[in-house]
Amino acid sequence: MPRHVFPAMLLVSFAASSLAADHPVVPRLIGEWWTIAGDPDLGPLTNPRQQPVDFGIWQAADGTWQLWSCIRGTKEPGNTRLFHRWEGAKLTDRNWTPKGIALQADPALGETRGGLQAPYVMRHDGRYWMFYGDWANICLATSADGKTFTRHRNAEGRPQLNFAGPVDRGRNGRDPMVLRIADKWHCYYTAHPDNKGFDYVRISDDLLNWSPERIVAAGGRSGDGPSSAECPFVVEPRPGHFYLFRTQRYGQNAQTMVYHSRDPLDFGVNADEAHYVGTLSVAAPEIFQHEGQWYMAALLPSLKGIQITRMEWTPAKAAA
Repeated sequence: MPRHVFPAMLLVSFAASSLAADHPVVPRLIGEWWTIAGDPDLGPLTNPRQQPVDFGIWQAADGTWQLWSCIRGTKEPGNTRLFHRWEGAKLTDRNWTPKGIALQADPALGETRGGLQAPYVMRHDGRYWMFYGDWANICLATSADGKTFTRHRNAEGRPQLNFAGPVDRGRNGRDPMVLRIADKWHCYYTAHPDNKGFDYVRISDDLLNWSPERIVAAGGRSGDGPSSAECPFVVEPRPGHFYLFRTQRYGQNAQTMVYHSRDPLDFGVNADEAHYVGTLSVAAPEIFQHEGQWYMAALLPSLKGIQITRMEWTPAKAAA
Protein backbone atom coordinates (compact mmCIF):
# COMPACT_ATOMS: atom_id res chain seq x y z
CA MET A 1 0.00 0.00 0.00
CA PRO A 2 1.47 3.44 -0.92
CA ARG A 3 2.48 5.55 2.05
CA HIS A 4 -0.21 8.15 1.34
CA VAL A 5 -3.08 5.64 1.34
CA PHE A 6 -4.75 5.24 4.71
CA PRO A 7 -7.00 2.34 5.75
CA ALA A 8 -10.62 2.70 4.68
CA MET A 9 -11.85 3.13 8.25
CA LEU A 10 -10.09 5.95 10.07
CA LEU A 11 -12.35 6.58 13.03
CA VAL A 12 -9.93 5.04 15.50
CA SER A 13 -11.71 5.73 18.79
CA PHE A 14 -15.29 6.37 19.87
CA ALA A 15 -17.06 7.94 22.74
CA ALA A 16 -18.58 5.05 24.63
CA SER A 17 -21.94 4.17 26.15
CA SER A 18 -24.43 6.77 24.91
CA LEU A 19 -22.93 7.32 21.46
CA ALA A 20 -25.79 5.89 19.40
CA ALA A 21 -28.39 7.93 21.24
CA ASP A 22 -26.52 11.24 21.31
CA HIS A 23 -24.69 11.12 17.96
CA PRO A 24 -26.93 9.62 15.26
CA VAL A 25 -24.14 9.34 12.68
CA VAL A 26 -20.34 9.34 12.64
CA PRO A 27 -17.91 10.04 9.76
CA ARG A 28 -16.41 7.06 7.99
CA LEU A 29 -13.82 7.24 5.20
CA ILE A 30 -14.34 4.72 2.40
CA GLY A 31 -11.98 3.58 -0.33
CA GLU A 32 -8.51 4.81 -1.12
CA TRP A 33 -7.16 8.34 -1.31
CA TRP A 34 -6.11 9.95 -4.58
CA THR A 35 -3.60 12.77 -4.77
CA ILE A 36 -4.79 15.92 -6.52
CA ALA A 37 -1.84 18.26 -5.89
CA GLY A 38 1.85 17.96 -5.15
CA ASP A 39 4.70 20.26 -4.20
CA PRO A 40 4.46 23.19 -6.66
CA ASP A 41 7.14 24.99 -8.64
CA LEU A 42 7.12 28.59 -7.41
CA GLY A 43 9.95 29.77 -9.62
CA PRO A 44 12.43 31.91 -7.68
CA LEU A 45 10.30 31.58 -4.53
CA THR A 46 10.64 27.77 -4.46
CA ASN A 47 12.25 26.31 -1.35
CA PRO A 48 12.96 22.57 -0.97
CA ARG A 49 11.51 22.76 2.55
CA GLN A 50 8.19 24.34 1.48
CA GLN A 51 4.90 22.61 2.32
CA PRO A 52 1.39 22.89 0.85
CA VAL A 53 -0.86 23.12 3.89
CA ASP A 54 -4.33 24.59 4.63
CA PHE A 55 -6.43 24.81 1.46
CA GLY A 56 -9.84 25.30 -0.12
CA ILE A 57 -11.61 23.25 -2.84
CA TRP A 58 -14.62 24.35 -4.92
CA GLN A 59 -16.20 24.07 -8.36
CA ALA A 60 -15.84 27.13 -10.60
CA ALA A 61 -18.59 28.53 -12.82
CA ASP A 62 -17.26 26.61 -15.84
CA GLY A 63 -17.48 23.30 -13.96
CA THR A 64 -13.76 22.86 -13.35
CA TRP A 65 -12.48 22.13 -9.85
CA GLN A 66 -10.28 24.66 -8.13
CA LEU A 67 -7.77 24.13 -5.34
CA TRP A 68 -5.92 26.94 -3.59
CA SER A 69 -3.41 26.03 -0.90
CA CYS A 70 -1.30 28.06 1.48
CA ILE A 71 2.31 27.14 0.74
CA ARG A 72 4.49 27.71 3.80
CA GLY A 73 8.25 27.73 4.08
CA THR A 74 8.77 29.36 0.66
CA LYS A 75 11.22 32.14 -0.15
CA GLU A 76 8.38 34.68 0.02
CA PRO A 77 9.60 37.56 2.25
CA GLY A 78 8.16 37.85 5.73
CA ASN A 79 6.23 34.85 7.02
CA THR A 80 7.04 32.76 3.90
CA ARG A 81 3.43 32.01 2.90
CA LEU A 82 1.48 32.53 -0.33
CA PHE A 83 -1.40 30.91 -2.23
CA HIS A 84 -0.91 28.54 -5.17
CA ARG A 85 -3.70 27.32 -7.47
CA TRP A 86 -4.48 24.00 -9.21
CA GLU A 87 -7.32 23.08 -11.56
CA GLY A 88 -8.98 19.71 -12.28
CA ALA A 89 -11.51 18.76 -14.94
CA LYS A 90 -13.21 16.27 -12.61
CA LEU A 91 -13.19 15.88 -8.86
CA THR A 92 -12.00 12.30 -9.22
CA ASP A 93 -9.04 13.19 -11.44
CA ARG A 94 -5.55 12.71 -10.06
CA ASN A 95 -2.77 15.28 -10.22
CA TRP A 96 -4.67 18.43 -11.09
CA THR A 97 -2.91 20.98 -13.30
CA PRO A 98 -0.76 23.54 -11.43
CA LYS A 99 -1.79 27.09 -12.35
CA GLY A 100 0.86 29.08 -10.52
CA ILE A 101 0.93 31.55 -7.67
CA ALA A 102 -2.60 32.86 -7.10
CA LEU A 103 -2.21 35.49 -4.36
CA GLN A 104 0.47 37.10 -2.24
CA ALA A 105 0.04 39.30 0.81
CA ASP A 106 -0.15 43.05 0.23
CA PRO A 107 1.25 44.98 3.22
CA ALA A 108 -0.08 48.22 1.70
CA LEU A 109 -3.57 46.84 2.43
CA GLY A 110 -2.74 45.92 6.01
CA GLU A 111 -1.88 42.28 5.33
CA THR A 112 1.17 40.81 7.06
CA ARG A 113 3.99 40.26 4.57
CA GLY A 114 4.11 36.57 3.69
CA GLY A 115 1.19 35.94 6.04
CA LEU A 116 -1.61 34.54 3.86
CA GLN A 117 -3.31 31.52 5.46
CA ALA A 118 -6.04 28.96 4.80
CA PRO A 119 -8.36 30.04 1.95
CA TYR A 120 -11.99 28.90 2.14
CA VAL A 121 -14.40 29.47 -0.75
CA MET A 122 -18.21 29.29 -0.96
CA ARG A 123 -20.77 30.43 -3.53
CA HIS A 124 -23.60 32.80 -2.63
CA ASP A 125 -25.76 35.33 -4.45
CA GLY A 126 -24.07 34.75 -7.81
CA ARG A 127 -20.55 35.28 -6.47
CA TYR A 128 -17.71 33.27 -5.01
CA TRP A 129 -16.56 34.40 -1.58
CA MET A 130 -13.03 33.60 -0.42
CA PHE A 131 -12.27 33.97 3.30
CA TYR A 132 -8.63 33.82 4.33
CA GLY A 133 -6.25 34.85 7.10
CA ASP A 134 -3.57 37.52 6.87
CA TRP A 135 -1.80 36.41 10.09
CA ALA A 136 -3.91 38.73 12.26
CA ASN A 137 -7.28 39.28 10.57
CA ILE A 138 -9.85 37.37 8.55
CA CYS A 139 -10.05 38.85 5.06
CA LEU A 140 -12.32 38.54 2.03
CA ALA A 141 -11.94 38.37 -1.74
CA THR A 142 -14.72 37.76 -4.28
CA SER A 143 -15.03 36.40 -7.81
CA ALA A 144 -17.64 36.12 -10.55
CA ASP A 145 -16.18 32.98 -12.16
CA GLY A 146 -14.56 31.21 -9.20
CA LYS A 147 -11.08 31.56 -10.67
CA THR A 148 -10.04 35.22 -10.62
CA PHE A 149 -10.52 36.85 -7.23
CA THR A 150 -10.47 40.53 -6.27
CA ARG A 151 -9.94 41.65 -2.70
CA HIS A 152 -12.96 43.11 -0.94
CA ARG A 153 -12.50 46.73 0.11
CA ASN A 154 -13.96 47.81 3.43
CA ALA A 155 -14.59 51.43 4.47
CA GLU A 156 -10.82 51.87 4.80
CA GLY A 157 -10.16 50.35 1.38
CA ARG A 158 -8.78 47.12 2.88
CA PRO A 159 -9.83 43.45 2.63
CA GLN A 160 -10.22 42.79 6.36
CA LEU A 161 -13.74 41.89 7.49
CA ASN A 162 -15.60 44.11 9.93
CA PHE A 163 -15.16 42.07 13.10
CA ALA A 164 -16.68 43.62 16.22
CA GLY A 165 -14.17 44.18 19.01
CA PRO A 166 -10.39 44.68 18.98
CA VAL A 167 -8.02 42.44 17.03
CA ASP A 168 -4.93 41.25 18.88
CA ARG A 169 -2.18 40.62 16.33
CA GLY A 170 -0.43 38.18 18.66
CA ARG A 171 -3.38 35.78 18.52
CA ASN A 172 -2.83 34.77 14.87
CA GLY A 173 -6.51 34.53 13.91
CA ARG A 174 -6.70 32.09 10.99
CA ASP A 175 -8.34 29.11 9.25
CA PRO A 176 -11.80 30.59 8.59
CA MET A 177 -14.72 28.61 7.19
CA VAL A 178 -18.31 29.84 6.77
CA LEU A 179 -21.54 27.89 7.17
CA ARG A 180 -25.16 28.99 6.71
CA ILE A 181 -27.23 27.91 9.72
CA ALA A 182 -30.91 28.86 9.58
CA ASP A 183 -30.91 32.48 8.38
CA LYS A 184 -27.45 33.45 9.67
CA TRP A 185 -23.88 33.05 8.47
CA HIS A 186 -21.43 31.51 10.94
CA CYS A 187 -17.68 32.08 10.53
CA TYR A 188 -15.60 29.55 12.45
CA TYR A 189 -11.88 30.17 12.91
CA THR A 190 -9.01 29.58 15.33
CA ALA A 191 -6.53 31.73 17.26
CA HIS A 192 -4.08 31.16 20.10
CA PRO A 193 -4.07 34.02 22.63
CA ASP A 194 -1.40 33.41 25.29
CA ASN A 195 -0.35 30.34 23.26
CA LYS A 196 -3.59 28.51 24.02
CA GLY A 197 -5.71 27.28 21.11
CA PHE A 198 -9.39 28.17 20.83
CA ASP A 199 -12.05 27.73 18.17
CA TYR A 200 -14.33 30.73 17.72
CA VAL A 201 -17.46 31.70 15.83
CA ARG A 202 -18.89 35.03 14.68
CA ILE A 203 -22.34 35.54 13.18
CA SER A 204 -23.45 37.76 10.29
CA ASP A 205 -26.46 38.68 8.16
CA ASP A 206 -24.45 39.92 5.18
CA LEU A 207 -21.00 38.19 5.24
CA LEU A 208 -19.34 41.58 5.78
CA ASN A 209 -20.26 42.73 9.29
CA TRP A 210 -19.76 40.21 12.07
CA SER A 211 -20.76 39.86 15.71
CA PRO A 212 -18.33 39.70 18.62
CA GLU A 213 -16.54 36.37 18.77
CA ARG A 214 -17.66 33.47 20.92
CA ILE A 215 -15.55 30.47 21.96
CA VAL A 216 -17.12 27.25 20.68
CA ALA A 217 -14.38 24.73 21.54
CA ALA A 218 -11.26 24.64 23.67
CA GLY A 219 -9.25 22.31 25.88
CA GLY A 220 -10.55 18.86 26.69
CA ARG A 221 -8.83 15.82 25.23
CA SER A 222 -7.56 17.94 22.30
CA GLY A 223 -5.32 19.83 24.71
CA ASP A 224 -4.86 23.58 25.02
CA GLY A 225 -1.57 24.27 23.22
CA PRO A 226 -1.28 26.80 20.36
CA SER A 227 -1.97 24.05 17.77
CA SER A 228 -4.74 22.25 19.66
CA ALA A 229 -7.63 23.86 17.76
CA GLU A 230 -6.33 24.12 14.19
CA CYS A 231 -8.44 24.15 11.02
CA PRO A 232 -11.95 24.12 12.55
CA PHE A 233 -14.45 22.77 10.03
CA VAL A 234 -18.16 22.42 10.82
CA VAL A 235 -20.74 20.43 8.84
CA GLU A 236 -24.43 19.63 9.34
CA PRO A 237 -24.99 16.20 7.70
CA ARG A 238 -28.41 15.86 9.32
CA PRO A 239 -30.66 18.76 10.30
CA GLY A 240 -29.81 20.03 13.75
CA HIS A 241 -26.71 17.82 14.16
CA PHE A 242 -23.40 19.68 13.84
CA TYR A 243 -19.92 18.16 13.68
CA LEU A 244 -16.69 20.05 14.36
CA PHE A 245 -13.42 18.68 12.93
CA ARG A 246 -10.50 20.11 14.94
CA THR A 247 -6.85 19.34 14.03
CA GLN A 248 -3.99 18.96 16.53
CA ARG A 249 -1.13 17.56 14.45
CA TYR A 250 0.10 17.55 10.82
CA GLY A 251 2.40 15.06 9.12
CA GLN A 252 2.95 11.33 9.62
CA ASN A 253 1.24 11.45 13.02
CA ALA A 254 -1.66 13.61 11.87
CA GLN A 255 -4.57 13.94 14.27
CA THR A 256 -8.00 15.52 13.97
CA MET A 257 -10.64 15.10 16.66
CA VAL A 258 -14.35 15.18 15.84
CA TYR A 259 -17.04 16.70 18.05
CA HIS A 260 -20.84 16.63 17.82
CA SER A 261 -23.36 19.15 19.10
CA ARG A 262 -27.01 20.07 18.70
CA ASP A 263 -25.90 23.67 19.36
CA PRO A 264 -23.50 25.07 16.69
CA LEU A 265 -22.21 27.56 19.27
CA ASP A 266 -20.99 24.93 21.73
CA PHE A 267 -18.79 21.91 21.00
CA GLY A 268 -17.32 21.74 24.51
CA VAL A 269 -15.09 24.24 26.30
CA ASN A 270 -12.65 22.54 28.70
CA ALA A 271 -15.19 19.74 29.13
CA ASP A 272 -15.79 17.75 25.94
CA GLU A 273 -17.04 14.37 27.21
CA ALA A 274 -20.56 15.03 25.94
CA HIS A 275 -19.33 16.11 22.50
CA TYR A 276 -16.34 13.95 21.53
CA VAL A 277 -17.11 11.50 18.71
CA GLY A 278 -13.75 10.15 17.58
CA THR A 279 -10.27 10.74 16.18
CA LEU A 280 -9.11 10.68 12.57
CA SER A 281 -5.54 10.24 11.32
CA VAL A 282 -5.79 13.25 8.98
CA ALA A 283 -4.83 16.93 9.08
CA ALA A 284 -6.64 20.08 7.94
CA PRO A 285 -9.66 18.22 6.51
CA GLU A 286 -12.26 19.89 4.32
CA ILE A 287 -15.57 18.02 4.06
CA PHE A 288 -18.01 18.60 1.22
CA GLN A 289 -20.77 16.96 -0.82
CA HIS A 290 -20.98 16.63 -4.61
CA GLU A 291 -23.80 14.92 -6.53
CA GLY A 292 -24.99 13.18 -3.39
CA GLN A 293 -21.57 11.82 -2.39
CA TRP A 294 -19.60 13.10 0.59
CA TYR A 295 -15.85 13.67 0.26
CA MET A 296 -12.97 14.58 2.51
CA ALA A 297 -9.81 16.35 1.36
CA ALA A 298 -6.76 16.46 3.63
CA LEU A 299 -3.00 16.97 3.62
CA LEU A 300 -0.64 14.23 2.52
CA PRO A 301 1.26 12.77 5.50
CA SER A 302 4.47 13.96 3.81
CA LEU A 303 3.09 17.53 3.78
CA LYS A 304 3.97 17.67 0.10
CA GLY A 305 0.47 17.74 -1.36
CA ILE A 306 -3.31 17.37 -1.03
CA GLN A 307 -5.45 14.22 -1.32
CA ILE A 308 -9.17 13.31 -1.46
CA THR A 309 -11.21 10.28 -0.49
CA ARG A 310 -14.90 9.43 -0.32
CA MET A 311 -16.66 9.42 3.02
CA GLU A 312 -20.04 8.61 4.45
CA TRP A 313 -22.04 9.27 7.58
CA THR A 314 -22.80 5.94 9.15
CA PRO A 315 -25.16 5.18 12.07
CA ALA A 316 -23.32 5.36 15.34
CA LYS A 317 -22.86 2.23 17.40
CA ALA A 318 -21.95 2.29 21.05
CA ALA A 319 -18.38 1.07 21.39
CA ALA A 320 -15.92 0.76 24.18
